Amino acid sequence: MLSYKFRIYPSKTIEAKLNEQLELCRWLYNRLLFELNKAKEEGRKLKRTDTQTLIIKLKEKNPNLKKVYSKVLQMVNYQLWSNIKTLSGLKKNGKKVGKLRYKGKGWFKTLNFNQSGFKIDFENNKLILSKVGSIPIKLHRSIEGKIKGVIVKREKSGKWHAIVQVEEELKPLPPTGKTVGIDVGVRHFLTDSEGRQIENPKFYERTLKRIKFLQRNLSRKQKGSKNWEKARIKLAKAYERLVNQRDDFLHKLSRFYVNNYDVIMVEDLRIQNMVKVGNKLAQRILDASWGKFVRLLSYKAERAGRRVVKVNPRGTSEGLSMDDPLRDFISACRILNRSGSGRPSEPVERRPLLLITAQAVIEGQVFSMKQEAPSIRAG
Repeated sequence: MLSYKFRIYPSKTIEAKLNEQLELCRWLYNRLLFELNKAKEEGRKLKRTDTQTLIIKLKEKNPNLKKVYSKVLQMVNYQLWSNIKTLSGLKKNGKKVGKLRYKGKGWFKTLNFNQSGFKIDFENNKLILSKVGSIPIKLHRSIEGKIKGVIVKREKSGKWHAIVQVEEELKPLPPTGKTVGIDVGVRHFLTDSEGRQIENPKFYERTLKRIKFLQRNLSRKQKGSKNWEKARIKLAKAYERLVNQRDDFLHKLSRFYVNNYDVIMVEDLRIQNMVKVGNKLAQRILDASWGKFVRLLSYKAERAGRRVVKVNPRGTSEGLSMDDPLRDFISACRILNRSGSGRPSEPVERRPLLLITAQAVIEGQVFSMKQEAPSIRAG
């Protein structure tokens, strides 16, 4: 399932209706959780179908629930049981976890129109939702495939988005006959076996500075005051900007490799343990970026008839000095060598690598070493 994210622009009347429905979904979530806890205390066992049936009875007790499309209410029940399943999985893995908590005001942020209750008017750029109304939508990309659902989301900044879920047909790309090895690292985002070295995006650093400033500014405000709320929204917008920049970079970088290689070799790493930098926020961002990059590679490769192969990282950096400028390149060559390509695991000649900025990736300038393009360095 592929997802497209678009901005929507509800009127004040529609926004009030959306917010009301989010709170009704929160009330339903808490009530279903209450019924589950009560049944457990009384020695009864409820199944997902039981709580699904309970929604019909709760509509009689709380007629306001009828303001929300029935499928959206059903997805609240689905979310509750998904959370229960996740919690159970963590317990089985030896994690110490408590019980599911009741959700406070403002916690619920999504309305899930699964399978039905929505329509997109492409001619007039409108999203039409059952029991909500018509909302202007900014369709900056074409949607290919069968639309299976729409999730309406309220961001922390107050912006609204529609996440359109699409079932796409497989579209195999013509074979290239090429395989590439990729090594992710701390000094550079990645280095590949053809000598490209992608810099860590500079916008991370720039946006992080602003986030730190906004965090300090928020901490000085009285919580709950108007000034505090204004500062909170500014901080939320800065985070959103960072995530959007990151995702744009990762989508275009992963697309490049899927378009140009039949097989993409990557290390099977525990991403969360990879870097230990002084700034914990910076570490979380890098961790999330590497993990998402591999997930995007895998997804896009599957749709395009390509393969992503994860190899054991043991030995890929063995005997290499941290000060060696070709260290990551040699690691990438060793990763490639595990495909059985017969390529040497060490470079034949110690030539400079092609350094590529994040901006160059976004603009589609990920050159091949064979093109003898000049090195691109951050200005």
